[in-house]
Amino acid sequence: QNSLKADPVADAIVQLLQPMPASLRRSITFDNGTEFTRHHRIERQLAIQAFFCDPHAPWQKGGIENAIGRLRRYLPRKTSLDDLPPNAFDAIIAIYNNTPRKCLGFQTPAEVFIPLHFKCESTPGSSPG
Repeated sequence: QNSLKADPVADAIVQLLQPMPASLRRSITFDNGTEFTRHHRIERQLAIQAFFCDPHAPWQKGGIENAIGRLRRYLPRKTSLDDLPPNAFDAIIAIYNNTPRKCLGFQTPAEVFIPLHFKCESTPGSSPG
């Protein structure tokens, strides 16, 4: 599957994270999948440090595991993504991005990251781009 190949994954990560201020992208943690074998390129292009979880220990990527836990509230395991209405993902992302977080001083991710205007941004009344 092309999406699991290292070059497209590295390109996508760089493209997504490059617009962020350097102070918000100091490190990145990967699991041990082969799709992350271009980690040196990602480190060089973004001037960040890459870390890897121990084998069979994905919980070491705490932020991702927290995000997955939050998303499971709306997308339980075995949910068929093909059966979701077209706007379901946008609604779930909007809820996720507009929920205050203690680690952000009780601001929402949308409030903290809105100046970046990510392509996938989902703040109330906003449009992508």
